[in-house]
Amino acid sequence: QVQLEESGGGLVQAGGSLRLSCTGSRRSFGTYAMGWFRQAPGKERDFVAAISVVGGDTYYADSVKGRFTISRDNRKSTLYLQMNSLQHEDTAVYYCARNRGPAATMTKEDFIVWGQGTQVSVSS
Repeated sequence: QVQLEESGGGLVQAGGSLRLSCTGSRRSFGTYAMGWFRQAPGKERDFVAAISVVGGDTYYADSVKGRFTISRDNRKSTLYLQMNSLQHEDTAVYYCARNRGPAATMTKEDFIVWGQGTQVSVSS
């Protein structure tokens, strides 16, 4: 059974940084593109960033460009999201997700396996 487990969330002051991690199945992690999404209270789950299977292609939501960096280490079956210059508006539950294929996309419906999420709270 494919499982994704996020870690690294927490409470940080505005302007601070956090790094999220997501560990996946060793058997399949290196085969699929991956992504990060977030969901704030009362809002839909939105795209944050995506990365292709070998990491050559990355995409970001406009709201996080220049502040967040997605990366992956296929040897460790781990996905990362480095978040810098955090703002109160970044407060949300962050989810990692596995794409149905190797190419990075930004469409939520292309992601078919989801983690349980990790809370990120940014105090203003």
